[in-house]
Amino acid sequence: MDKETIIIIIVIALSVLAILYATGIINFNIGKNSGNSGNIPEECKLPAGQDINSWKEHLGHHENTKYCLDYYK
Repeated sequence: MDKETIIIIIVIALSVLAILYATGIINFNIGKNSGNSGNIPEECKLPAGQDINSWKEHLGHHENTKYCLDYYK
């Protein structure tokens, strides 16, 4: 592969990522809750020392906290 082909592939890949991000298909969340923890209701916040997957499972078992799962997508 020559340099031009590699550059074209990179540009196409970045364009696809930009389109997917702009349409909401993918989201580049960095870190837990992406700085959104101030907006999470108290009953939805991850307790200290709790594993995120077990917390999500716990939230899903209760009708009154299922909406909390929306904060952990």
